[in-house]
Amino acid sequence: MDIILKYFPKLSEKQRGQFAALSDLYNDWNSKINVISRKDIGALYEHHVLHSLAIAKAIRFRPGTKVLDLGTGGGFPGIPLAIMFPDASFKLIDGTGKKILVVKEVAKAIGLENCEAEQLRGENETGKYDFVVSRAVMPLPDLAQLVEKNIGNTQRNSLPNGLLCLKGGNINEEIKPYKHVVDVTEISTMFDEEWFKQKYLIYLPL
Repeated sequence: MDIILKYFPKLSEKQRGQFAALSDLYNDWNSKINVISRKDIGALYEHHVLHSLAIAKAIRFRPGTKVLDLGTGGGFPGIPLAIMFPDASFKLIDGTGKKILVVKEVAKAIGLENCEAEQLRGENETGKYDFVVSRAVMPLPDLAQLVEKNIGNTQRNSLPNGLLCLKGGNINEEIKPYKHVVDVTEISTMFDEEWFKQKYLIYLPL
């Protein structure tokens, strides 16, 4: 939890409480339904919560912003972002019912009222959103093609509507088709922990 306060010291008491509660909740649920790899659960705040919040370093979602988290898994990046931006609304979808069960229970336990979760594949999501967020779900060209239908026309934020995704490793081939419009930020410029080297936040206006 300290690592979150290191980079986001101005959290409200409610937000601090919600972030602090994630450790016990995820440890408990992970013992029943494996949503985070067993070897990684000890690094929950660094590898999952803070990693998700790289998006919050790049953009502050304005009130009324609608965000879709596609392939949320156990709720990342959607749950940390929903805590961070209580005046934006988030829909978290995943094709695996057990993962969505965990997301719903965690959100309920921390009183997260701006977040809904549904077992749904990306192809079947018909809603319109300002941004789609994701974390290492599929190659960028496939993801962009899949979510283009979900990006709405109303602009509410400083960044034009589009896709914000967290990726690691060699991303050169993935971003090649979009090299004139894509914006790539090294997460190691936001957070100084060693783990964030070769991790990127990709923004693609759509």
